Amino acid sequence: MTDPVQWQPARLRYRPLPVLLSWLVAAAALLAAAAIVPGVSIDGFGGALVTVLVIAILNAALPPLAAALRIPFMALLGFVIVLVLDALILLLASRIERAAISVSNFGWALLTALVASAFTVALDTLLGTNDDDTYMLRMTRRIARKQGGATVSDISGLIFLEIDGLALPVLQRAMRDGAAPTLARWVEEGTHRLVEWEPDLSSQTGASQAGILLGSNEDIPAFRWVDKPSGRIIACSGPQDCAEIELDRATGIGLLVNGGASRGNLLSGEADEVILTCSRMSAETHSNPGYRAFFANGLNATRTFVLFFWEVVLEWTASLRAIRRDVRPRGHRGGIYPLLRAAMCVVVRDLIVYGVIADMMRGRPAVYSTFSSYDEVAHHSGLERSDTLEALRKLDQQFARIDRARPYAARPYLIVVLSDHGQTQGATFKQRNGYGLDELVERSLESGRVRGIAEGDEQTAMAGLAVGEAVGATKPQKASKSQVGDRQVVVLGSGNLGLVYLMDKPHRLTLEEIDDLHPRLVPALREHPHIGWLLVRSRERGAVVLGGNGACYLESGEVVGEDPFAVFSPRARRHLLRTDGFAHVADIMIGSYYDPQVEEACAFEELISFHGGLGGPQTRPFILYPAGLEAPELPIVGAEAVHGILTGWRRSLQGSGAVPLRPAA
Repeated sequence: MTDPVQWQPARLRYRPLPVLLSWLVAAAALLAAAAIVPGVSIDGFGGALVTVLVIAILNAALPPLAAALRIPFMALLGFVIVLVLDALILLLASRIERAAISVSNFGWALLTALVASAFTVALDTLLGTNDDDTYMLRMTRRIARKQGGATVSDISGLIFLEIDGLALPVLQRAMRDGAAPTLARWVEEGTHRLVEWEPDLSSQTGASQAGILLGSNEDIPAFRWVDKPSGRIIACSGPQDCAEIELDRATGIGLLVNGGASRGNLLSGEADEVILTCSRMSAETHSNPGYRAFFANGLNATRTFVLFFWEVVLEWTASLRAIRRDVRPRGHRGGIYPLLRAAMCVVVRDLIVYGVIADMMRGRPAVYSTFSSYDEVAHHSGLERSDTLEALRKLDQQFARIDRARPYAARPYLIVVLSDHGQTQGATFKQRNGYGLDELVERSLESGRVRGIAEGDEQTAMAGLAVGEAVGATKPQKASKSQVGDRQVVVLGSGNLGLVYLMDKPHRLTLEEIDDLHPRLVPALREHPHIGWLLVRSRERGAVVLGGNGACYLESGEVVGEDPFAVFSPRARRHLLRTDGFAHVADIMIGSYYDPQVEEACAFEELISFHGGLGGPQTRPFILYPAGLEAPELPIVGAEAVHGILTGWRRSLQGSGAVPLRPAA
């Protein structure tokens, strides 16, 4: 006989005052929209109240029915369906006998719905009436039941919320200064504890998530690298490459095995359910039930649509303000970047939040989600500029929503917040010198042309490819962009980590071979004031790190002249020695200079706040964990160590079968 289940989800009760305030706000917004949009009229505020009531009744029925349909429910299709339904609901309301609203046609109905949503968002923000999630939770539970129900359990689940790119010292200042009030409250009340960990080289999401989610980030030397025998570039971005990265490292010990869910990650952690997960994009083009909880609430589509364009306006405003004030360093913020920022800060964020809450209503044992809006804004605006911290504040606000949903979930949940790496700031290599790393390499060769690639970041990949795949628009990677076998030299940028591949030979060239082929290359790189170190392999002495005025032989630890590691972490040698053993390590690995007095370095791609190499806050991510969990042993070094901690917590809560132990070698 089994023990009775003690945990019971709290009952959802409508609170009269928030409902009344929301009704009044919606009526005022609709009245304002009717005053602006031609072809729409409404009988005063009383008529607006009646119309909003009718719309609410229709909205409670139609969008959830559409969301429950088993169609290829891609993100864009979901938005279109719900926007069309909003317009139809307005038309239906106007056709009811003695209706208080008159709408002449579908086009005006659609515009009215969007304008009314804009006014509602503004009034909700001004009056603080958008904190009641009762309706959203009720709809989410409804969709969960339609998807097969939820098993109520006493066994605690774990929600892992990753803030991409947030360094511990930046978080601490944000908590102190009010940009992360929810996280600050958890620490102040003693429910959570904060610890630091140190990522591997390279300090970027692909390597960190492979270690955290799969338990192995072996042979990931950077954000992108070259497979010399095949002449192909592999990147931690494309769906095909991410699928290959995961396939090579998945051994059955993924953090999310046995019922877990992946939301917004590069890699799935061997999860059963995914949303916006790059390595499993094939699931996004089918009837993905993960989107249904979001579109079950008909207000979400119009609200997100409005907030998307408002975020674009905020980016334009911030960019113009930075130009007017001559803020430096100043990143590139033109082109499609405002749209990418809006996608990450609004659309992707909100889809992930609703996905996590839906997982809680279903009672999934473990959920891992990545929120990349802070990282995206920081790359172009700077570590702690006002709009960057505003992106963090909005994330903190969403974490509060997830926290408030816990009493209504199908099991008790503990929330762990962590980052995969931090960021370091500084003007780019090209801004400082007027030329890029690829140009420096090319003019230092005896002969040959260079193919340089240092464009885009993880969010360009995740917003462009992940969302594109979710809407059914992503195409397979083009061979012309990934094949570089016909090039003599390939130079890649990964934050302030550079990679030089000399394609003359299919193997990694030794220092002696490089000097024979291109005697000016290594000296030119060593002497450059904005390059801090080079990792090469000597035929005579093994792995060696060369600085401007010294060298360190990694295997023996011998230092000749000035120590190239003097300004870096004491474990920098360990990280570089590990990277030297990778099959796909570059012929020359390059790290930028680092000035510890101002915590400044420079990226080899056009990002003023960056990560991927060594130096500064980029190597200082954090874990904010519930005080009831076992404290990790310090120091925590490497993403694989974080995997061990997180899986250990899951086993302690859910039993030894939750995540299998790593198979014996």
